[in-house]
Amino acid sequence: MSEESPRISSATHDALNTASQLAMSYFRKPVSFDVKPDDSPVTIADREIEAAIRNLLGERFPGHAIYGEEQGRSSGDGGTWVIDPIDGTKSFLLGNPLFGCLVGFVEDGVVQAGGLAMPALNEIWYADRTTPTKLNDAICHSSQCQDLSIANLLTSSPDFFNADELLRFENLSKQLRYRRYGGDCYTYAMLAGGWVDLVVESGLYPFDYLPLVPIVEQAGAVISDWQGNTLGLHSGPQVIAAATPQLHEAALEFLNNPG
Repeated sequence: MSEESPRISSATHDALNTASQLAMSYFRKPVSFDVKPDDSPVTIADREIEAAIRNLLGERFPGHAIYGEEQGRSSGDGGTWVIDPIDGTKSFLLGNPLFGCLVGFVEDGVVQAGGLAMPALNEIWYADRTTPTKLNDAICHSSQCQDLSIANLLTSSPDFFNADELLRFENLSKQLRYRRYGGDCYTYAMLAGGWVDLVVESGLYPFDYLPLVPIVEQAGAVISDWQGNTLGLHSGPQVIAAATPQLHEAALEFLNNPG
């Protein structure tokens, strides 16, 4: 991957810029939507963005596989690109600027590169295994928080937890300074930027979080499933990210022992 890093980085940034332009051409304008079998909405913007990114990546890396939210998986070798054209489609439809576009590259079971565009905020977050996390051109670092009692937490919505998960989330929350709701994919960027200490979520798919893995890790933070396992193409719906390894370990203990 190291020899391919410049090409991977260039393609990711070009894909995110394309996604941003398309997203903003529809944002806060009348947009119809369909409801998918999982009750989530999908708009023409979602479909056009994914199609455009697939075309771009297909031209530059014709042998690679692609896994996108709207068009599923295509076969290939040499690596897999992961796409979420609009993460936070409900936010997008509501005119909330905290929606994002995600593109990541997985090779040999490792997320080698990941990018997040926040079109309405004019932000591009990017990291690969050869670079630190950057917000546009600024290097980012997670906070140094190691103590649950002074930590803050973000999650998109308690609606995404089942009854057992909500019990575990509440148990963890009791140990924290405070928690807030909302943000979708941006919660992980805020953690990478050092403003948020913990992110705990469920109800996710790999395209929701894999592009965020390098962004979190290359900023010095930790991200895994709720059992502490590394995230990959076959991971489940539960994700936790923490500013430090110590905070991650402490949070996992309370998350997995609801009492």
